[in-house]
Amino acid sequence: MPRSNRPRRRPRDEEESYDISRVVLGGRRTEERRDGSWNVQPVSGGGATKSYTCPGCSLRIAPGTAHTVTWRADGLMGEQDDLAARRHWHTHCWTIRR
Repeated sequence: MPRSNRPRRRPRDEEESYDISRVVLGGRRTEERRDGSWNVQPVSGGGATKSYTCPGCSLRIAPGTAHTVTWRADGLMGEQDDLAARRHWHTHCWTIRR
């Protein structure tokens, strides 16, 4: 019998559901690192319109390059200050940072 190239549907778990916050927040998540909790949000290449310097490698992140934005989730000075201190990382640099 010939092989079918049609994608097969997998039954969805009942626990898995669509959450509007994933659409609104763009996949933002919280990660625990040795220095505390961090909000991590991926930025697509289309959403990257400015140039940034990665704090991990000190190289430039060019406009149009997908990358990761991070900021403290447990800062002492409040959410507004944490958000103002966010940094743009190459995704790889953030991943290997431990």
